[in-house]
Amino acid sequence: MPAGPAGSSARHSSTGKGRTRLEYAHPATGRVADGLPTREHYARVRSSVRVVVLDTADRILLFRTREASQPQFGLWWELPGGGIEPGETAEQAAVRELDEETGIAVDVRRVRQPNWIRTATYLKRGRRILQHEVVVLVKLAGPGPDLDTSRQLPDEQEDYIGYAWLSVDEVIGSAEPFYPGRLPALLADFLTGVDIDEPFERFN
Repeated sequence: MPAGPAGSSARHSSTGKGRTRLEYAHPATGRVADGLPTREHYARVRSSVRVVVLDTADRILLFRTREASQPQFGLWWELPGGGIEPGETAEQAAVRELDEETGIAVDVRRVRQPNWIRTATYLKRGRRILQHEVVVLVKLAGPGPDLDTSRQLPDEQEDYIGYAWLSVDEVIGSAEPFYPGRLPALLADFLTGVDIDEPFERFN
């Protein structure tokens, strides 16, 4: 599912009564995303990386996704990726997440530095998550392979009900829902290396 920098997902400081104060600035920019509602209660704030995996046939990898506990949300296409662990760079996290979720092993030198920065919120098992994300590009040296999903986390195995290698043109022209939600509109610019600092997205 729409799954800290390196180092921390968001800064938390104690208020003295067992609560925490959340800082809403994106770790990559130090700025709060336009439109982010800071007065909303978030059960968790985290940082993550999303990966556009592009094969030699100009196709990208997407998971067919649901929220198993919220069937009213329907189905959507989602980029692979997940949380950035303490001490990891976004590029290192991308390599690890790709290996765990898909079985695709890549050298960290094949991961392009992030040029798409975004903050989004979504519901996960009834909890509202605030997620600071960066998006990176990985270009494969051949056609997209069959995936090995045996090491996905239990909730990923519940929520990822399939996958597909979709052409870039197909994604750009699609009216289906995606995560990130603006993927069809922003994919072409992202692939050419345009720096993208996206406004806040409420996914569901």
